[in-house]
Amino acid sequence: MSASRPVFLVTGADLAAPALALLEDFEVVYAGKAPSDDDIVALCRRHDPVAIIVRYGRVGAAAMDAAPSLRVISKHGSGTDTIDKTAAQARGIQVVAAVGANAAAVAEHALALLLACAKSVVALNERMHAGHWDKATHKSLELEGRTIGLVGLGAIGLRLARIADAMGMQVLGFDPYAGELPGAIERVDLPTLWRRADVVSLHCPLTADNAGLINAEVLAQCKPGVIIVNTARGGLIDEAALLAAVRSGQVAAAGLDSFVVEPMVAPHPFHGEPRITLSPHIGGVTAEAYVKMGVWAARNALAVLQASVA
Repeated sequence: MSASRPVFLVTGADLAAPALALLEDFEVVYAGKAPSDDDIVALCRRHDPVAIIVRYGRVGAAAMDAAPSLRVISKHGSGTDTIDKTAAQARGIQVVAAVGANAAAVAEHALALLLACAKSVVALNERMHAGHWDKATHKSLELEGRTIGLVGLGAIGLRLARIADAMGMQVLGFDPYAGELPGAIERVDLPTLWRRADVVSLHCPLTADNAGLINAEVLAQCKPGVIIVNTARGGLIDEAALLAAVRSGQVAAAGLDSFVVEPMVAPHPFHGEPRITLSPHIGGVTAEAYVKMGVWAARNALAVLQASVA
């Protein structure tokens, strides 16, 4: 345990300078770029942090038990599925998240994946570099007038809804926790969304109840030629079912930024599939979002700590 200032443990290799400036009264300890569960437990045991800022890795009951001074676990981002929230609640440890800090970045990346799928950007680029000119034979998909179904209407989903509406798309939305919605979004149930959407884009957290949300049964209910976009969590999709649907043509294309197992290890069934566009879970990784997520994560943790001594 640190013998001087109280410790903030960061499960990553760095934190944005403006976030560090907020933590000048604390010792900041880094777990490294890819900390294992055991690494995090060992650091908790050694430093007994009062707060953990979670970037990478998982924080479970063993880490919490190794840090008796721990009061708050703050996510550097919006998804808290890598934190055992049940264990935290049982120990009186608050879990907070920087909800919305990376909304612009992720919504833009979802749009990029959608456009890559609809316009065959990757395939045409590879053909051009190989010396081909496919103008006479290729037709892209026009999105104006098409329907996008958004599963999850938090900061990211709402931002993408505005973009899609500006592009002339019809917007369907499902989120049982959303309050009043903008007029451009038609609130529907999931069966209606699957049936009507030309594009399905996921923007919800991963929970025990929605794991494998997009499965073979759901994909069969979708429009033939639907596009699937996932910038949320990989566990929302049954990857084998998606691959089969892409190969059958039921799914025209998929743009994926998150996966069941990360980092993705080669060989993977998605590798080499020309109608699946992949990116390494970097939807929220921009210079601007990095600063915002760090600052919000630090502020959220400090607010909990200050409230606990008030």
